[in-house]
Amino acid sequence: MTPMAGSPRLELGSYIVGDGAPLLWICGPCVIESRDHTLQIAERLHRLAETLHLQLVFKASFDKANRTSGKSFRGVGLDAGLKILAEVKAATGRPVTSDVHEVSQAAPCGEVLDILQVPAFLARQTDLIEACGRTGKVVNVKKGQFMAPWDMKNVVAKLAEVGNQRALLTERGTTFGYGLLVNDMRAIPWMQEAGAPVIFDATHSVQMPGGLGDRTGGDRRMVPVLARAAIAAGCDGVFLETHPDPDKAPSDGPNMIPLDQLPALIQTCQRLRAALTTL
Repeated sequence: MTPMAGSPRLELGSYIVGDGAPLLWICGPCVIESRDHTLQIAERLHRLAETLHLQLVFKASFDKANRTSGKSFRGVGLDAGLKILAEVKAATGRPVTSDVHEVSQAAPCGEVLDILQVPAFLARQTDLIEACGRTGKVVNVKKGQFMAPWDMKNVVAKLAEVGNQRALLTERGTTFGYGLLVNDMRAIPWMQEAGAPVIFDATHSVQMPGGLGDRTGGDRRMVPVLARAAIAAGCDGVFLETHPDPDKAPSDGPNMIPLDQLPALIQTCQRLRAALTTL
């Protein structure tokens, strides 16, 4: 049997992702609620990263365009959101990322963001992927809930066709019947074979789409279980959304980890990663 290929090396500023490097952590609230709220969370995450020596990227969406209900809170919008993320970057020195939903957003996002994130529902949108790729920035494409892991090789190819060799792929669950996602951890090495490091999204993987009628539900108790399993399967990074009070968050609250519980979870994951590297 041919051995699995493992993940290639990707540089993100001073960070190294893949090829056996320390885990990349992509953390932050689901959506930008306000400037002050975002900066406060970013500062706490920055201090945590300094204490635990993490390669940490701050994530918050300026717009959540794929909400269950048209009445749901979507964020502060492109211009205000990028301004806030630029402030986070200046204040903490950490890379920042956010979702890009439309071709017209790619260029302005490329001026601020270090990673342009393509949401799972848009993982097959060629024009969007190519526009993000043309910025020259790292592009993190989340595997569609409706896609097989090996289909993501076509995403990497689309980016390469516009001269971008800086792809990240994210596993975030697969649709299983109505209103539930499941994770096949084989997706991690399969997606690494596409030629990109693979991030595991532990919080969106516990979603129950539309589970609350006009909102998405979820079961955050399963986040640590899935994060540990993904690290054991060899992921190159972990995506964790977090919030000071998830039950009051305007978006994806049921899936987010309370901010004060995040350090213990990350430390557990780091110990597991360290143990695996000594095998």
